[in-house]
Amino acid sequence: MGETPKIIVDKGQAVKISTGGMLPEGADGVVMVEYCNLLDENTLEGSKAISPLENVIQPGDDYEKGATVLEKGLILRPQDLGEVSVYKRPRVAIISTGDEIVTMDEQPRPGQVRDMNRYTLCAFLRRIGAEPVYAGLCPDEFAPMRGMVEKGLGQADAVWISGGSSVGTRDLTLKVFETLKDFELLVHGISISPGKPTIIGRSGPQPVIGLPGHVASALVVAEVFLARLIGRLSGQRDFGEGFHSRVEAELSRNLESASGREDYIRVKLVENEGTLMAEPIFGKSGLISTLVGADGLVRIDMNTEGLYQGQKVEVMLV
Repeated sequence: MGETPKIIVDKGQAVKISTGGMLPEGADGVVMVEYCNLLDENTLEGSKAISPLENVIQPGDDYEKGATVLEKGLILRPQDLGEVSVYKRPRVAIISTGDEIVTMDEQPRPGQVRDMNRYTLCAFLRRIGAEPVYAGLCPDEFAPMRGMVEKGLGQADAVWISGGSSVGTRDLTLKVFETLKDFELLVHGISISPGKPTIIGRSGPQPVIGLPGHVASALVVAEVFLARLIGRLSGQRDFGEGFHSRVEAELSRNLESASGREDYIRVKLVENEGTLMAEPIFGKSGLISTLVGADGLVRIDMNTEGLYQGQKVEVMLV
């Protein structure tokens, strides 16, 4: 096995071969061993006739030379994993910021909250095929934050910071980004709710993202925008759209919306007399319960003042 046979098979001769082995010179077919019977040391009886090249795989049987095996940009399934060049999994460094943030094993004192974003964002990245690198919990101080960002850029393909992306006196994310080598600010603030105070930039070729500190805001921005970024870094041709399944449902009640921004409403899907209904879940952007109880997001366009009960809507499953 794994070598070119040195035996030459003449007319009237046979040689034993392992499944998957290379056919010796002179042979042009294989009889399965269950149809063979050794009559004596020199005589083999075959109880089943075969045709030329039967039980033999020829070059070109699987794919002809020059044929397209896989289209570039597809997410690989188990059956696709052969000898092909692939993109590596994107690595994303996650940094949580805020003097009020404590680790999950600490008991929060008044005014403190646990670092939920570390776990939710890391799980989000794993779900869409990226590799999270937790870079640490950082106080609202310029020097430690800059050091963590520099370290994250050295360890990963992109850096995501949760918290500090707004315009308050303790919001340092943009100030830190502006000191990075070859930094270019692309976006500061997005006309969506939740998730408005979002920063998108790059340090050279590496994306740097400032996410809102509130968990629902951070995850909505990740679902809507950053899945596309991961898709791009993964070489996916639809840049992240394939990470989300979508279903059509009927809205269970009227929804108001302020014009001039896109609203992403968390909804729960329920079946009512054979109809799939989308029930809105309301709550502030700092509440994880609005996402735990949700099956998906419904987008209200920025030029729309709301949606009506019974209206068909597209639900992006999350």
